[in-house]
Amino acid sequence: MGTIFVGGALTLTLSALAYPSMLGLDNVSNSGDRIIANTQWGPLTESDRAFVVAVRAAGLWEYPVGQIGLQKGQSKAVLIASQHLIDGHAALDESCRKLAPMLNITIPNVASPQQEGFVNTLKADQGKQFDVDFANILRMTHGSIFNTIAKVRSTTKNTLIRSLADQANNTVLDHITVMEKTGLVDFDTTLFTQTTPPKLPKADTTPPVPPAGQPLIVLTPPPNATSTPIDLSGVNGQIPGQADNGGQAGIGGQAGTGGQAGTGGQANNGG
Repeated sequence: MGTIFVGGALTLTLSALAYPSMLGLDNVSNSGDRIIANTQWGPLTESDRAFVVAVRAAGLWEYPVGQIGLQKGQSKAVLIASQHLIDGHAALDESCRKLAPMLNITIPNVASPQQEGFVNTLKADQGKQFDVDFANILRMTHGSIFNTIAKVRSTTKNTLIRSLADQANNTVLDHITVMEKTGLVDFDTTLFTQTTPPKLPKADTTPPVPPAGQPLIVLTPPPNATSTPIDLSGVNGQIPGQADNGGQAGIGGQAGTGGQAGTGGQANNGG
């Protein structure tokens, strides 16, 4: 069963590569190394932009999955892993929302259809099956994006992207570790799927562009948060009023409420 719904998960790391064309760039290079902007923090490439979008999209489904896990998890290890998802992705999300306006990057408000499918699978699971699917889906997706983070960190010339990659590396490694500590990961299936991803339509793996003027969804940090976003207090060029997205629509921290697993008013959204 795990093979069925984690089969396409590797494309999570590439889910944003079609995003530039959706943002109005008709002629998008096949090479992620193409520079799309020169900023005061260094050149910004297509891969850099795609990375910010991918990190944001990951949080939009993994954060609510963490909320679902706190409600449905059967083991202490799954409950701990759920707390890590909420904590880590809330901090990463704040970093993405800080960096996006500084680099003129449009970030999504809704996860991709494929990612929403993961959320729907876990919503439907009951009992022990939830724990098994939770551990395998999330170990698969985190293992997939882990390689992408390393490549971005080692190749980007943009200091803001490097900072985000550093934070994402620490967060994803932590999440991989807590999934493995559940003792439920089927490594044969997980590693096979990571190395032989199926080809899915771009429409399934691309988060939609938010309507113009739509407030950004905010992933609310838990009261006992231990993860912290990037500190940009000393960075010049930050757009006033855009770092915190204060007053904008957010996902409530009601971890145990199943109906809050998705974004309010957006059915089946991963968060």
